[in-house]
Amino acid sequence: MNYTHYDFLEIAPGADSARVEAAYVALLERMSFGASESGQDLSGLVRRIHAAYDVLSDPDKRDAYDAKLAAEAEEADMELKSMLDKPGARSTRRVQDVPPPLVAAFAPMAA
Repeated sequence: MNYTHYDFLEIAPGADSARVEAAYVALLERMSFGASESGQDLSGLVRRIHAAYDVLSDPDKRDAYDAKLAAEAEEADMELKSMLDKPGARSTRRVQDVPPPLVAAFAPMAA
């Protein structure tokens, strides 16, 4: 799964700049010691949080990022639509196609 800057800051895409800053500060306070309770190193996550804040706190960078996300979503939608619109390559199955051992196994249950 691809995470967005919004995911790293745990905010909705329509959040205003005050909410972005509040989420950033809260996340940094929560991760201030650099390791989780289970001892995992959080430095990579903290770097991603800093990068997310850098992009989302600047209106120009944020607009460009949102446009990029919208283009990626549109591309994914078109790809899915083309896959769903393809004529099915599935063939119908007939009883004769079922292996005899499987028929024998289910015959007592069907009776």
